[in-house]
Amino acid sequence: MRRTKEEAQLTREQLLDAAELVFSDQGVSQTSLQDIAQAAGVTRGAIYWHFKDKAALFNAMMDRSTSPIEETIVKVGQEATDQPLAQIRAAMMDALNRIANEPHTRRVIGIAANKVEYVDELSDVRARHVQVHLNCRTHIETAMKRAQKLGQVAAKPSARVMTVGLQALVSGLINTWMLDDSLFNLTRTGAQAIDVYLAGLMATSPSLVSSRPTSSSR
Repeated sequence: MRRTKEEAQLTREQLLDAAELVFSDQGVSQTSLQDIAQAAGVTRGAIYWHFKDKAALFNAMMDRSTSPIEETIVKVGQEATDQPLAQIRAAMMDALNRIANEPHTRRVIGIAANKVEYVDELSDVRARHVQVHLNCRTHIETAMKRAQKLGQVAAKPSARVMTVGLQALVSGLINTWMLDDSLFNLTRTGAQAIDVYLAGLMATSPSLVSSRPTSSSR
């Protein structure tokens, strides 16, 4: 029985490896489960033993590579320290480092960014993507609120706005780098951009945020 479980796990990993390669090469919508089974050297029935459909296979593929990133971000919200901004920065840099240096992570992020259409059978994939994004936002926002209470960032705008801005910055860096990784060094440029953003939160002033151009400055 133990050997059977080990063999089943090995087959599952082979399917996930094959899915990464075929999705990356053909795109998700253009890939059939038969394509993946053939690439993995197994029958189509083996796929249904492990996954109910393509969306479940896709989500499992994503989870395998992105769960460590998500777990690090969860800790940011759960572990209260007196340096929440340092926690946030470390979590963002962990994500960038993994994407830049881990082939599996880079490949699946690239698939999610450029090789999937959230329609029809993949609607569940979109739901997972949104849920992960919101979950990460919740934990980063929790840490950002701690930073506000500690006086490490300005009281306004809200922690939600600060968090959304940070997520947009990091997502933009990743998506642009995925299009052409020769444009910039993801980790080095990412670190500089994140540092500039976090430093800017300290300088944020409600009067500046809410001010409107005067007639003389238009």
